[in-house]
Amino acid sequence: MYSTIEIDRNKLTIMGVEFSDLKTLESTANAIGSNMFEGFKPTPRSVEIIRDYVAGKITLTELIFLAKEKGYV
Repeated sequence: MYSTIEIDRNKLTIMGVEFSDLKTLESTANAIGSNMFEGFKPTPRSVEIIRDYVAGKITLTELIFLAKEKGYV
């Protein structure tokens, strides 16, 4: 079943999570959207984690650790 998430390009937010610029917001939205086709159900915490990875604030190793530990819930 298709579901939508709240994206506000004017306020630079996805599901209430703030972004510093439009490019990072769009890259994160694209990553989330692609994974939603595979059954991923985003939460505000998962949006933060993906945002931080896209922005280079966390490494791929940290991203994988958070995913394995279900840190996105």
